[in-house]
Amino acid sequence: MSHTATRRPGARGLESSASRFRERALARRRRPWLRGLAALVVLALVAGTGWLVGWTGALGVHDVEVVGVSGAEAAAVRELVDVPTGTPLVRVDTAAVETDVRTRVTVAEVSVRRSWPRTLVVDVVPRVPAIVVKNPQGRLEVVDATGVSFGSVDKAPTGVPVVTATGSRAMTPEALQAALALLRDLPSDLSDDVRSVTVSSADLVTFTLRGKTVVWGGEDESALKIRVLRALLTTKAKTVDVSAPDTPVTR
Repeated sequence: MSHTATRRPGARGLESSASRFRERALARRRRPWLRGLAALVVLALVAGTGWLVGWTGALGVHDVEVVGVSGAEAAAVRELVDVPTGTPLVRVDTAAVETDVRTRVTVAEVSVRRSWPRTLVVDVVPRVPAIVVKNPQGRLEVVDATGVSFGSVDKAPTGVPVVTATGSRAMTPEALQAALALLRDLPSDLSDDVRSVTVSSADLVTFTLRGKTVVWGGEDESALKIRVLRALLTTKAKTVDVSAPDTPVTR
């Protein structure tokens, strides 16, 4: 009669299993601590980065770059940027800087942006002369297309028409808008040749064009006036009156 021997784990096998069990148990107990430590490290890094960016001069304003204008105008704009050197870029109130720069009358539009690591960029759109208004004292004021006067000149810039109010009266806002509307409505091939404009009232605007005096009238029916004017510019008349375009007059 044969007997089958029953194998039992040896001492070394039991010791090895117990060791692995203890290691797994220790690993399970260490995991929460490791996760907590990792979270603390991440928080420390975030806090350190926030402190570096927001509360030190490492990423602070060291340069102010003005784009869109140059020379004395750029220097004048830069003077309006009231941001102390070293102020963290992230803490600069760009809207407040834009408000300060807009106080300069020669500036039409402005936007301020951060250029990392240490530059504040001011993008400026300058006002462009549309007309030069001659006041009763003879002074020439430069005015943009929106009607804003932004400087005085001794001589009108090349290609910019001079607008004069009749008599000794100053230019009224209505008369000024009538002159601007005229130049806005005229196509560029005509407006580029306008050299002087006289405004008696908002309804009576006269200008010189290619050696002719053109009586324009007011802002109404501008499209029809332009068509009639083009036809009459080919005549030998010295004065062309299109203020009533259905019944134009030449002299």
